[in-house]
Amino acid sequence: MKKKIYVHVADDHKILIEGIIAIINTDKDIAIRGYSLTGKEVIDWFDKKENKADVLILDITMPFLDGFEVLQHFNKKGIRQNVIILSSYDDIKIVQEMLSLGCKGYISKKNAGDHVIDAIKAVANGDQYFSSDIQTVLLKSFAGQQVPVGDAPNKFIIETLTDRELDVLKLITQQFNSLEIADALSLGISTVETHRKNLLRKLKVKNSVGLAMYAVRNNIV
Repeated sequence: MKKKIYVHVADDHKILIEGIIAIINTDKDIAIRGYSLTGKEVIDWFDKKENKADVLILDITMPFLDGFEVLQHFNKKGIRQNVIILSSYDDIKIVQEMLSLGCKGYISKKNAGDHVIDAIKAVANGDQYFSSDIQTVLLKSFAGQQVPVGDAPNKFIIETLTDRELDVLKLITQQFNSLEIADALSLGISTVETHRKNLLRKLKVKNSVGLAMYAVRNNIV
């Protein structure tokens, strides 16, 4: 029997919380464990040993402690928590700051409905997750950095990639999903998934965002 994923939602707008809960309730593998309307409520809830959630969906702008302060509190208290930031802010500095504080995912409010279920499952499974617009922000940031080209270890790894794996990697950086890659390259989905798994193994990253960032930082695209 598959283990349920329990989620706590924190946002200062109850109507948004109700919308997120409604989406979560459509998936039998996920259940709501609680919700908070302020940062202080989040801290008070998680400070109680009997209260546990697999994933915390956290807004940044909240009264009585914001999202930054909540994560700082978790770090100070040694609370290990899978956190997904749900925010209308997509500034790269804010995204990077939240990542440095330990969040595992970041999705924008404007398209939360398209991503929240996948984000919860990915983060609960130990992966990172970013909505497509946040992926674009991160990729632009990496592309704008001065990156040394092809040091010896990376050059060796890149040379082990097949032409077809490179084709798949380039489409991943364009945010194509497996079905779209299969159509673009006239491949079966299972073949695309095999190439994706080989790329993850060879490049030693965890997910598609990691693949895209690796490709940008090493001038593959």
